[in-house]
Amino acid sequence: MYVRILAILIASSVFSVNVFSQGCCSGGSGSPVAGGTSQGVLALKQAEIGTSFQYINSNKFLTGDKPAMDFLDNFNTKYLYTRLGYGVTERFTMSVESGYFFNKTQIALNKKDQEECSGIGDLVLFPRYKVYEHNTEKTRDEITIGLGDKIPLGKYLDSSVKYVNPTTGDKLYAVKPPAVMPTTGSNDFIFYLFAFRGYPEKKFRIFANGMYIRKGWNALGEKFGDYASVGLFAGKTFFKNVGVTLQLKGEWIGGFHTDKSADDMLIYYNIDVNSFGSKKIAVAPQVSYAYKSLSVYALSEFPLYQYVNGTAIASQYLLTLGVSYRFFPVK
Repeated sequence: MYVRILAILIASSVFSVNVFSQGCCSGGSGSPVAGGTSQGVLALKQAEIGTSFQYINSNKFLTGDKPAMDFLDNFNTKYLYTRLGYGVTERFTMSVESGYFFNKTQIALNKKDQEECSGIGDLVLFPRYKVYEHNTEKTRDEITIGLGDKIPLGKYLDSSVKYVNPTTGDKLYAVKPPAVMPTTGSNDFIFYLFAFRGYPEKKFRIFANGMYIRKGWNALGEKFGDYASVGLFAGKTFFKNVGVTLQLKGEWIGGFHTDKSADDMLIYYNIDVNSFGSKKIAVAPQVSYAYKSLSVYALSEFPLYQYVNGTAIASQYLLTLGVSYRFFPVK
């Protein structure tokens, strides 16, 4: 049982939806779902408090799968994600999750211009149900499904001063790119699948997850690309407390849709509609340490292949540090 819980904690912390905003004048990732969404269910009346800090930094920009040298200087974010979960029944768990961006920053070439924003992201309501479980002396099997709702709380449209008239003091404003906004402003739906096979005697486990986020339309008549991800994991526990896991991950982001013309989107909303959509294959190693009901972990991600539509920000450096605590509020 202990190994199974540790494995699920590892699975929960490995998976994150890091939808990189694409294009210097496009993008719009909304809040990533980080550090805990991919997981099984909790025990009956068991509670969980989890939080993770995610740092993303990229000096890599692509046109298709080729380097784009004349695009941006840097893109970086710092994000804190928190999850509260409760085991309503032995098979059904409900969690409420949200996050806060300390910054989302985009720096132009030669550091001539910088766009930055911060604030709360989305509220995620994420129920999960265990549809299958089979345990023997040598194996542990589980399949869990989930259906979540991602509700925007933060701002998705903002502007910054670009010019001040030295005589009159009048200010000229320009809309910030969605790449630096805390949310896309749309109500999105999350579809989720988690499958687990554990070998307790060998302290070894394999598991897989899949997630699809169906993006909605925001109040500006914009629909950012849907998101799909599939992960395959293999993990082993050493010294009873230390877990090491390796993930192979495939990721797809759809294109941008709007009821306005491409020229209007670029002029009025700082969005290049042709620079949306991408594909990525990556590996993500992780190490975790569990002590009783407390688990701490660290993970990173290393892209193996990336392709973007148009010219866009690509993944380069990602680091997530997190902690999770499970307890029974009522014995």
